[in-house]
Amino acid sequence: MPAGNVTRLKYEGRDIILVGTAHVSQRSVEEVRQVIEEVRPDTVCVELDQVRYDALTDEERWRKLDIFQVIKEKKVLLLLTSLVLSAYQRKMGEALGVRPGAELLAGIEKAREVGAEVVLADRDIQATLKRTWANLGFFGKVKVLGMLMGGFFAAHKITEEQIEELKDRDNISEMMTEFSRVMPEAKVPLIDERDQYLMSMIREAPGRTIVAVVGAGHVEGMVAHLDLPVDREALSRLPGPSLVGTVLKWVIPALVLGAFYWGWREHEGEGLRQMVFAWVLPNCVVAALFAVVAGARPLTVIVSLVASPITSLNPTIGAGMVAGLVEAWLRKPTVEDCESVNEASMSWRGMYRNRFTRVLLVAVLVTIGSAVGGWIGATWVVTLL
Repeated sequence: MPAGNVTRLKYEGRDIILVGTAHVSQRSVEEVRQVIEEVRPDTVCVELDQVRYDALTDEERWRKLDIFQVIKEKKVLLLLTSLVLSAYQRKMGEALGVRPGAELLAGIEKAREVGAEVVLADRDIQATLKRTWANLGFFGKVKVLGMLMGGFFAAHKITEEQIEELKDRDNISEMMTEFSRVMPEAKVPLIDERDQYLMSMIREAPGRTIVAVVGAGHVEGMVAHLDLPVDREALSRLPGPSLVGTVLKWVIPALVLGAFYWGWREHEGEGLRQMVFAWVLPNCVVAALFAVVAGARPLTVIVSLVASPITSLNPTIGAGMVAGLVEAWLRKPTVEDCESVNEASMSWRGMYRNRFTRVLLVAVLVTIGSAVGGWIGATWVVTLL
């Protein structure tokens, strides 16, 4: 077996074999097949959850997606982030002639071929993304968004040799150390928690011989948690809204409305008019500007302009949701648009030309624009006090 990427463990009299892979490596595909063929395990565990498994195997999944439901359930940013991440992997995969996640699918196919049970061992992707996002501070969120956009625009090419070097344990250790230094808040939910979750699932997998196909970056952390107790329920718990965020959502509208009342009482009509103007103008202008940047239809731009100063005073609904629903109604994404989402998300031009992804962009950018306009307006109103 390819010893450099395979780690053998013993746990309570059972054999656990970890195959460290790269998700866009043809050599990893071959190594996974080779190990399973030679070991003939009782169970094969793969670094997938049900959502990611369906994404890899169900070519009809985009047909089933309702854009109106996505907007109403406030999953636009989550879906758009997922598309950007997968687009980055597909770009690398296309350069190397390998479909991202091919080694995981190869593990599943080979497991069925040898009669082994298949276990999807990873944590739900939504829990991972939401726990990661919640763990980041404001500047951490800005940094992550910048990295996502940088990866999306990156034009550099990566070679097969460079991919294989990334699986080297010394290189992995060095990268994990650097990741911990640069983004410690992201590493905990994105890497460390999943190391624990994966190892716990693998320990409980049936059979005496288990092969686990996981990203090489997880192997060291998984080995460290081989004998440690893990509370998977706690690791899967979705974070609630932060206290600071919740307070700010209500404090800012209360402050603005209180300022309106003060302006009306202390300066009669003139003070109130000035404060309303200071609140409405930046909300309208910035939200409408972001709608234009997103390529929204004229009616959506007008709706964004009107909705922003109102929705900014109501934390239960956002201007982006209103604009997204209007844009979806106007554009009416077709089945063809839904089926070509993966291809469209490979470039900004593609995202603008596809009606489904255009609606997502409008919803996200108007949300950002309304938030920026709200902060500017609230600051202006406070200065008038």
